Amino acid sequence: LWVNEQRVQVARDTDFEAWTYNGSVPGPVIRAGQGERLRIRFRNFGHHPHNVHFHGRHDVSQDGWQPVAPGGSETYEFEAGPYGLHPYHCHALPVSEHIARGLYGCLIVDPPEPRPPACEVVLLLCGFDLDGDGQNEAYAWNGVAGFFSRFPIKVPVGELVRVYLVNMVSGDPVASFHLHAAPFDVYRSGTRLVPDAHTDVLTLA
Repeated sequence: LWVNEQRVQVARDTDFEAWTYNGSVPGPVIRAGQGERLRIRFRNFGHHPHNVHFHGRHDVSQDGWQPVAPGGSETYEFEAGPYGLHPYHCHALPVSEHIARGLYGCLIVDPPEPRPPACEVVLLLCGFDLDGDGQNEAYAWNGVAGFFSRFPIKVPVGELVRVYLVNMVSGDPVASFHLHAAPFDVYRSGTRLVPDAHTDVLTLA
């Protein structure tokens, strides 16, 4: 993973001065099986201190809270776990600004016994403060506002659909995910193999 500070398109005719992992907001999806050894080589090509902090279980020495100076690098090593859906983000201070500017992504850790086959979709909710007033003016799934209204997600009729859903909006207290006329099973954080709820609306802090 590398950090760069650059302009990215977040809506039609709208750019944002972002801080990015690997040139995009959100950063790349990382996926591993529970217990697999991960080695993350991190480079900071930006003008500010940055790092990468993974949620989940690992030795505190690999927690990614120490800032990496511009031009610096760091390597993090840990076993992927527990199984589930874990965000990662920059933990350099102020953390809220680094997240608001786009430094986040997700780590999917698969359980030892695979989940049933499904059409899988990853959705990270992003918020963008376009005018620097501390309030988000644009919201987007996976980085580009309005993208899925023009290019809907297509799924096969009759097949199981699995959505990996993360709210990475900074500055807003809650966000909701809702499907019309289609209740779904909820596996909070993905760390269980039996559902926590069956609903058609999910509220995320």
